[in-house]
Amino acid sequence: MCHTLAVNGEIEHTLRGSWTPSGAASAPLSPSALRWLRHRIGLTETTTPAVPSSLLDVPGSSLADTPRAELEALLGERHVLVDTAARLGRAGGMSYSDLVRRRDGAELAVPDAVLLPSDPELVQGVLEICARHDIAVVPFGGGTSVVGGVDALRGGKNAVVALDLVRLDRLISLDPDSRIAVLQAGMRATEAESLLAAHGFTLGHFPQSFERATIGGFAATRSAGQASSGYGRFEDMVEGVRLATPAGEWKLGVAPASAAGPDLRQLAIGSEGILGVITEVAVRVRPAPRRSRYEAFVVDGWQAGTDAVRALAQERVLADVTRLSDPTETEVQLALSGQLKARALGNFLRAKGVRNPCLLVLGWDAGSRTELKQRRAAAVRALRDVRTVRLGRAAGESWKSHRFSGPRQRDALLDRGVCVETLETATSWSGLSELRSAVRTALVRNLQTGSKPPIVMCHVSHAYETGASLYFTVLAPRDAEHALAQWQRAKEAACDAIAGRGTISHHHAVGVDHRPWLGAEIGDIGTAVLTAAKRAVDPTGILNPGKLIRD
Repeated sequence: MCHTLAVNGEIEHTLRGSWTPSGAASAPLSPSALRWLRHRIGLTETTTPAVPSSLLDVPGSSLADTPRAELEALLGERHVLVDTAARLGRAGGMSYSDLVRRRDGAELAVPDAVLLPSDPELVQGVLEICARHDIAVVPFGGGTSVVGGVDALRGGKNAVVALDLVRLDRLISLDPDSRIAVLQAGMRATEAESLLAAHGFTLGHFPQSFERATIGGFAATRSAGQASSGYGRFEDMVEGVRLATPAGEWKLGVAPASAAGPDLRQLAIGSEGILGVITEVAVRVRPAPRRSRYEAFVVDGWQAGTDAVRALAQERVLADVTRLSDPTETEVQLALSGQLKARALGNFLRAKGVRNPCLLVLGWDAGSRTELKQRRAAAVRALRDVRTVRLGRAAGESWKSHRFSGPRQRDALLDRGVCVETLETATSWSGLSELRSAVRTALVRNLQTGSKPPIVMCHVSHAYETGASLYFTVLAPRDAEHALAQWQRAKEAACDAIAGRGTISHHHAVGVDHRPWLGAEIGDIGTAVLTAAKRAVDPTGILNPGKLIRD
């Protein structure tokens, strides 16, 4: 769970255990779900509750008195936190490995202090102090990284601080004519949507981390939301960006398009904090939809399903949300919907001749009933050569209403001894099935601990004319004695299977976990370009050591 304490009217996040948003409870597993997991993967009756935070071994702060005094003079004493709870709250992100380390009391990389600036100028001041005293700085937003992107790595520096942007949470401006909003980087996605909705607009960016993630985090990691087929990936939305760097402030983006050299905005976006701390983002917004429609279909078999999504993409009639689950993920969704409902739906699909059901969810946002009707009709026409079984709007709306619930179940699964984690990639249409098969094989081979194979689910949730993403979720009995090694072995095997077939990350970013495979994707020259860029803005290497590229 996410525990909070109030600090002078502000909400200070101090201990993050899962992706559960502040104030929300984790989702328990139903008795039927537990029975199914025991049958499907051989889950035992043993429970594995988390170690109390009071028992975690947290070293004392190494932040020296002189830089601490300078930081307190800049930010105010109450915005330089060195207490154990505050530091633990920024000790890593939300990967399975992060959660297991905190739950099992394993060694953690804990920052020496947490800094809470309230505006871009103060962020700049923090970097100047830290550069002067050779202190590593880890930018921290919602803490939802699943690739080690916010690990408090020291990188050989005198100390390491977490620069939490939670107080940079303002809507700076909204230009309704140009449809551009300027948002501070620490603003939560939920708050951004609320503020924009008050003016009749939406950003339309809804990743599964939506309830916790921040605007700056979206930009720093090239995030992709569930409605990316309609609204675009986050980098498509960015019109401008403001960064603080040890070399000075850096502002990018003055027009909707430019031929004034390479687009340096795209160098800053996805830089994962190694080229500067993003403090403001100018984003393209759109009028909030007045109508929406979500519905579900079933396609018989993975190949038929990907053919259907490819047809939608290449005829340019993708729904805003276009999500195809493979047979395993569909099986899990049906099983966890309840035994009676699953049995009835299974009988219905078999009567329709469907032997390997793949769930296809399509969702449209529109400004009018006419627009919605036209877009849906175009999509249905594109599916004319693929046999589908329509499940209707109730099933589609059910998916929509539960689309952020997955992260809330992680604590319950971890309590029951389940290894639960995700990874993702993308490739061209011609290589999609081969890549899925290679990754599935690697994961099954390296996660199986007993007589029953682990569950390896896959779905397509981001589609393009030339290819699509693949998002994998695994459920396996946890190796109680070697939990971290169990997943690390499987993750490395999966990444080896991806290398040469697809990208090492479609939207989770590189961080620490994917760094060994980045060089093969961008080449030695690409690595040299990134290294040179970092040296230009961060000559002493204080910004987020150990992430994206080797220091």
